[in-house]
Order: sequence, then structure tokens, then C-alpha cells
Amino acid sequence: MLKIKTNSKLVEPGDTFVAIKGNTVDGHQYIEEAINKGARFIVAEHGEYKVPTLIVKDTTEYLRETLSKDYSKDFKDLKFIGITGTNGKTTTALLTSETLNELGESSAYIGTIGFYINGELVRELPNTTPDILTLYNLIYEAKEQGVKYIVMEVSSQALSYDRLTNINYSIIGFTNLTEDHLDYHKTMENYLNAKLLILDHLKDDAKIIVNSDDPVHDRFKKEGHKFITFGFNGDYKINNFDTGAAETKLNFSFDNKDYDVVIPLTSKFNVYNYLTMLSIVHEYGIDINKIIKETPNLKAPKGRCETYKVNHGYAIVDYAHTPDAVEKVITAYNELKKGKVITIVGCGGDRDPKKRPIMGSIATELSDYVIFSNDNPRTENPEDIMKDILEGVKKDNYEVILDRREAIKHGIDIMKPNDILLILGKGHENYQIIGKTKIHLDDAEEVLNYKSN
Repeated sequence: MLKIKTNSKLVEPGDTFVAIKGNTVDGHQYIEEAINKGARFIVAEHGEYKVPTLIVKDTTEYLRETLSKDYSKDFKDLKFIGITGTNGKTTTALLTSETLNELGESSAYIGTIGFYINGELVRELPNTTPDILTLYNLIYEAKEQGVKYIVMEVSSQALSYDRLTNINYSIIGFTNLTEDHLDYHKTMENYLNAKLLILDHLKDDAKIIVNSDDPVHDRFKKEGHKFITFGFNGDYKINNFDTGAAETKLNFSFDNKDYDVVIPLTSKFNVYNYLTMLSIVHEYGIDINKIIKETPNLKAPKGRCETYKVNHGYAIVDYAHTPDAVEKVITAYNELKKGKVITIVGCGGDRDPKKRPIMGSIATELSDYVIFSNDNPRTENPEDIMKDILEGVKKDNYEVILDRREAIKHGIDIMKPNDILLILGKGHENYQIIGKTKIHLDDAEEVLNYKSN
């Protein structure tokens, strides 16, 4: 751990405490607490304190410059892989890390479902891409354990807030761009421009790997860098695939050679996720046949198409929480169904309200039946969120059960043999945010608890 802290609760004797003035919390309020816990040096924007202090104009900028100048040189031997895009970042990044591990190449994963070293969860993280100090600490921890590759999910917010100072990638992967985070970015062009900031974090010989089937893929080209595509018309070309309930058979070609592989994941979107991973790993010089050989050992991340047998059908827990992701998941399981597709879905509070009626429309148009329920309402009135969702609904194949536990129980109760229950929106999350309070709620746990009753 670095001897720099921005959280007074984490201060240990001898640390430097940097008082960061954030949007909601001002670190200057916690300087005395940091000193009482043993901070030997304070960096602040104002004030006088009983330990040596440096007053700077901007403590956030000071922190970035200090980390970059004093520590980033220690990362020069690490290979950084950055995955950006709206959907598929988590699955692609984890598959990449898993595959490297299976091939004997030590790797770490940093992203939505936590911090992993060599396939083992070290700890959960509060953000998809952590703040810069947390990020540097994680990288140091991985380096100390002999990690060679750092695979990161890179969010648009992290790029906008400059959380990646002097983190430079040898390969980046772009999955897709669909509507999300417009409460923050306001327009899709702004959202895309935020994603494109990843191009400022490339090593001189870095490669750019993109989904050629996404309309904006050409925007990721950068002079002097090898530009590689995957998709139905890509360098790594999807020829055909066949999805089953638990696996997908894929035929693809590269460099005038055809390859067949059975992926232990289902749906078209996981074909893209898998091929993103394969192209990244292969571009590091690892033979495609070796990657294919290790493919049966891969597993989906928690909350990504997690499948449970229940009531003579299947319950699927997935993180899909954008219009595009919800559409893709429901469409994928419509292609597999032998009975009906029942969908449980909602929308988060204090987030982009424009996508709510779109998701309501998609869910009811594509599903046989829908149960609309709470996601994370946060400080919004759940009934107001639901009103927004229902504005997009034209069919009457739905009901509203705001209590998510009750919604899941009811969804399982109404299943008939061979039905598929899709529980969408929260995936790996084991909590629900109501007001400003987190309560324990794990969709998969609710399914398992029902099975044990």
C-alpha cells in the first residue's frame, strides 16, 4: 500500500494525508482525524495544522502529478489491457483475465465485480474503474504478487474524471456503444467522446481492437496504431454460431483459416464478448488453438447470464440494465425458449430517466410477460420511476410488484414447465439502495432460497 491516503479512516502512522475536495465530501473536514491516526504530513488547499503541511492550489491535481511522477515508472513492465464500451465490459475483461491465467500468464482483473488476482477475488470495489489512488494501490498489490497483465474495465466516467493518469494500455478493446449514462453525458456524442479519451492512454506500440459491427467503430482509429476488428465483417470474422441453453458453437475465421470452438456461454452477445477476448489474447502472440483449448475452462462472471433450474424451467440472473442490453438478453432467450419468457426488470433512481420508457417498451414487446419491479430507487420515489417506465408500454402483458423479493418469488410461482424467468438489472449486486441506505438483496440468493423452501 502506498503511504498516501485520501480517506482519513485508512490512515496509518507515517502516512501523508491529501485532503481532496469532492462533489459531496470535503477532505479538509477530516484532517484532524487523519492527524490523530498518525498522519505525518498534510497536503491541503488551505489551513494551518500541527504537522508539516503543504498548501497547494488543487489537491486533486497534486495527487495525480505525485502518483504519476513518483510511482507510475514502477509499472513499465506490466501489460495493461483496457476494455471500454456500454455493454460486455465485465464479461470480456473477466474472460480475458481467466484465459491468460489458464495459459499460465499471471493476470489481475479490475472492474465492476471487484479486484481479482489470478482468478481469486481479493476485494470488491465501489466503482467500475476506481479513483486514481485506489487504482495505483491495486496495481502495486498485483505487481507484488508477480502479475504480468492488468485487465481493466474502463468506464466513461473514469475517463471524464481523469482517473487514469499515466495508466497506458498496450491493447484496448471496444465492445459497443448504446444508450446509457445520459444523465451525466447528456448526449450520445458526448458519451462517445468520453469513451474516445481512452485513445489518450495508449503506449506507443499499442493495438486498438474494435467491434466492426458497431456503427461508431471507425472513430476509435488513431494514427500510428494497429487497428484490428472483430465481427461479421471483421479481421476476426464470425461465420456462424449456434446457441444452446448452456453453450454456443462458434465458427470464425482469421488470416484465411477457419476455427471451431464451443463457448461455455450462451447468446449472440457472448459470441462478441468471447471474440473480443480471443483477439486481444492472440494479439499478444498466443496461438489461437491454445486459446480454444482452454475455452472449456472459462465461466461467466457472477450476475452475467447465471442460470438456475427452478420449477421445471430456468431462472436467469443478469446485469442487463440498459435498453440495448435488455433487448439483447430477452432476444437471446426468445431464440432458446420452449415455453414462455417472463421478465423481471426495473430502472435505477437518480439516473437517466430517458431510458425508462424505452426499457418498458422493449420488455413488454419482447417478453411473453413482464413483472416491473424496483431496481435501486435511491432517493427517487419508486412510483415515479415506475410511471416513467410505463409511459413506453403499449401492451397489457405486465404487472407491477415494487418489492423485488416478492417480484422474484411471484415470477417463480407463475412459471410453467420449460418457461424462462429473466431477472434483469442487478446481476452481481448483493444490495439494493433505497433512499441513501443499502439493504442486502441478492437476486441469485433469492432464487436459491426459493428452491430450498
